[in-house]
Amino acid sequence: MGDPMKVEVKDIDKLLEMDGYLKPFEREIRRRHGVLKDWIAKIDQCEGGLEEFSQGYKYYGLHFQPDNSVIAREWAPGARDVYLTGDFNNWHWESHPYKKLPFGKWELHLPANPDGSAPIKHLSEIKVIIRNQHGQLLDRLSPWAKYVVQPPKSANQGVNYKQYVWQPPEGERYQRQNARPPKPKSLRIYECHVGIASQEPRVGSYDEFADRIVPRIKRQGYNCIQVMAIMEHAYYASFGYQVTSFYAASSRYGNPEQLKRMIDVAHAQGLYVLLDVVHSHASKNVQDGLNQFDGTNSCFFHDGARGEHALWDSRLFNYTEHEVLRFLLSNLRWWHDEYNFDGYRFDGVTSMLYHSRGIGEGFSGDYNEYFGLNVDTDALNYLGLANYMLHKLDPEVITIAEDVSGMPTLCRPVSEGGIGFDYRLGMAIPDKWIELLKEQTDDQWDIGNIVHTLTNRRWMENTVAYAESHDQALVGDKTIAFWLMDKEMYTHMSTLSEPSIIIDRGLALHKMIRLITHALGGEAYLNFMGNEFGHPEWLDFPRVGNNDSYHYARRQWNLVDDNMLKYKYLNEFDRAMNELEERYGWLHSGPAYVSWKHQSDKTIHFERAGLVFVFNFHPTQSFSDYRVGTNWAGTYQAVLSSDDPLFGGHNRIDMNCKHQSDPWGHAGRSNFIQVYTPCRTAVVYARISD
Repeated sequence: MGDPMKVEVKDIDKLLEMDGYLKPFEREIRRRHGVLKDWIAKIDQCEGGLEEFSQGYKYYGLHFQPDNSVIAREWAPGARDVYLTGDFNNWHWESHPYKKLPFGKWELHLPANPDGSAPIKHLSEIKVIIRNQHGQLLDRLSPWAKYVVQPPKSANQGVNYKQYVWQPPEGERYQRQNARPPKPKSLRIYECHVGIASQEPRVGSYDEFADRIVPRIKRQGYNCIQVMAIMEHAYYASFGYQVTSFYAASSRYGNPEQLKRMIDVAHAQGLYVLLDVVHSHASKNVQDGLNQFDGTNSCFFHDGARGEHALWDSRLFNYTEHEVLRFLLSNLRWWHDEYNFDGYRFDGVTSMLYHSRGIGEGFSGDYNEYFGLNVDTDALNYLGLANYMLHKLDPEVITIAEDVSGMPTLCRPVSEGGIGFDYRLGMAIPDKWIELLKEQTDDQWDIGNIVHTLTNRRWMENTVAYAESHDQALVGDKTIAFWLMDKEMYTHMSTLSEPSIIIDRGLALHKMIRLITHALGGEAYLNFMGNEFGHPEWLDFPRVGNNDSYHYARRQWNLVDDNMLKYKYLNEFDRAMNELEERYGWLHSGPAYVSWKHQSDKTIHFERAGLVFVFNFHPTQSFSDYRVGTNWAGTYQAVLSSDDPLFGGHNRIDMNCKHQSDPWGHAGRSNFIQVYTPCRTAVVYARISD
């Protein structure tokens, strides 16, 4: 039978029709996809197809056979000899050598014990020993390790992670209870981190997240969680971006079965679960990472300068190497098939495509930047191959690119000549909000520039909009709430405290910023854990510089749970905003039409999904009988107001008032309604009758 993952590039003409500016680069688009097709053909010829090629975890690593014998395999092309050692052989490094196979592969067969039991037990410690070309013996962890653990400080065994065999008895393996929920039409993402989800100053767990945090996310109206820092990383403060063991779920939160349960619980609540996957680079760690696994400086990475990321002090993959592609593609299959993740956010896509050749992040939008020699087309083709494989494997999978470059075709199907992502992050949006909050008062804001930033995205390429993510909250920066209200949050967030102009302004703008980003900025929306209720301060992981403190590496849920604090207002608005989107579906309804952006009035009006959005950012000026254009005649009524007392507002909008449209037209629209628009208020109107 033929491979069901056979790539076809048949609709490039459609791509060129969508964007005529691509026409001069048609030859390069076809060349790049020719390389992709060549890779597919090579994999078909040598590996029996992409379906089998992408399941390398079934070949490499440690495998228990039905007769309880064990087979171990590794890829170590630069090694002279390879051995397996551990508890099972009393740590005799050279007593169990692997047999050398072609193409840098090594294999070891361990027969069952005389009593029929397996020679290696569940949770026994093992290491791979490499003899390099100079005859030195080097201890390593298998790149395919499923479970690695850092010794406790009390053990005095150093800080390097240790590999433990994960082969629990059948009765101890988690069995899925719930089917995956349907793929959301409108993606509302809750970006989260298991470790900092704890309110206490410590590392949170998979079980705590499942039992305590998942219900919160569901209540807030999100339908997807994006989980960070799951792939094992030795340095906690790296936020998971310095991966050391690509196939191991981080043990600092619990064991693999507990992660499976967490995902299953999320599915039971109707939540899609995305993994933050880091295939753009890897940690430089040698003894408990991929670096120099076979005793050479290459193996999984480029040798020399091309294999080093100077800014991140990490290693860069060699995407032209056959076994590296197998390792990375199989890694995606592993998290999908073994843990039931529903998709991925690919970290560092811009860095993959440009930084590996020393190109910075400044992009002018000139198409020559995207189709010239400065692009790492090896990395580009890996991303295309990964997206093609994932969407063929599972049409319901979701992939998101962390890309700041704006590369055309990144979020178009591979069959059209695109790279195949479903979404890209709208990274310019949070940068714009932080820039405004840092550098200007809101009466100085350029309304047209705000609208431009929120709407400046590629046609037919979906964008995830967000006002802030984990990046903006890291130490050295602050959350939007803290930029708006700062130290006043320590003294005036009680509902019993004296009125504060700073808090009043902060609550109002926090709601407006999030709603306009949600409704105007993209085809999906993302919020980082805790920011929905205005979490104060910043994020800072335990490290030498802060005396290993967990004070800022946690989420203070007590703030939003306290009915006497004003955090509840922001939390309820966030919930109402998501529920309104669920009802009307603006994220999947096509882009908004902005009919009005008035600089001196500081007002913005737009229509989307049958709703009319009215924003007044003016700090002091309210307007009566303000005309708002709409193409839909009928009677309108407010369905969401940021000024509602439920959200900490001043109740200046009559939610029962009916607004009949006038057919004379306004602002290029065929009809208009007249409304009262108070200062620093956003109101959403729905047509309730024709």
